[in-house]
Amino acid sequence: MVKYMIEYSDFAKVYDELMDNVPYEKWCKYIVSLLKEYGIEDGLVTDLGCGSGTLTELLSKKGFDMIGIDLSTDMLDIARNKSIANNSNTLYLNQDMREFELYGTVKAIISTCDSMNYILDSDELIHVFKLVNNYLDPKGIFIFDLNTDYKYKSIGECVIAENRDDCSFIWENYYDEEEFINEYDLTLFLKCKDENLFEKHFERHTQRAYSLDEIKDFLTLAGMEFLCAYDAFTKDAVKDTSERICIIARERGK
Repeated sequence: MVKYMIEYSDFAKVYDELMDNVPYEKWCKYIVSLLKEYGIEDGLVTDLGCGSGTLTELLSKKGFDMIGIDLSTDMLDIARNKSIANNSNTLYLNQDMREFELYGTVKAIISTCDSMNYILDSDELIHVFKLVNNYLDPKGIFIFDLNTDYKYKSIGECVIAENRDDCSFIWENYYDEEEFINEYDLTLFLKCKDENLFEKHFERHTQRAYSLDEIKDFLTLAGMEFLCAYDAFTKDAVKDTSERICIIARERGK
């Protein structure tokens, strides 16, 4: 097994603040609409790579019995606090998505915010798809998104910096177009209890771009049925300029 998987430690402390541009309500509405298209309006749904649980808790409010899985204990601490605040019964599990386990099958599994891009090895991604297939009910639905090669090329080699009241960051990005590997170094400056001081933290994130044809092949190898793909969070066809795509697959028999 390839050892690299980011665990979102220091980043977890400011993740929600720095991701305040993500339209989670819109994403939730979109996913709920897709699930309903396939007859799923309630029951068990797993959020694979749930992070700080924002989307997980929104789906819980929509009436789904949610299970959130993430590698980062720091992220899950935040997610559990949200669950308590929302008075939800979400079950959060600290597991690596490359070897996750459930207590039984579920109606659907979702994975958003490019979680699958963090799996850098093709065989490992196929294995994840096999696990998904194994833990889905018969004809259960798998919905996930991916950043595209086009998006990574568009970002390319660049530096992004932002200064906020409680934190600042420097994002140094690089994309290897031959290996389809996007890497960024994230330097965080987090405000200490002494408000005149900031503490420096560093994380390195690595993602891989996969083509839609590769994903279709991987799903087939995992025993799943590819259903469709969209320009993410729309019902439009995937374009050459799609920066994120949403893929829907179905359990096809164990």
